[in-house]
Amino acid sequence: MTAVSLSQKEIKQLTAEEVRQLAERLEKDDYNNPFEALQDWHLLRAIAFHNWELVEPYRYLLDIEMFDEA
Repeated sequence: MTAVSLSQKEIKQLTAEEVRQLAERLEKDDYNNPFEALQDWHLLRAIAFHNWELVEPYRYLLDIEMFDEA
């Protein structure tokens, strides 16, 4: 899996191992340019919208803050 745009169907078919590899790339932050890192971050975020359970162990990489709109 590379940092490219995936369809919703492809995102839903990702395995836990593929998501782990994506998270490892983000943790290492060893990219040729900042846009590659941003693509991976957006991909992880898209995966989270479709399958939070796969991303939950790496939620700290998304820097999502919970808030109450009340």
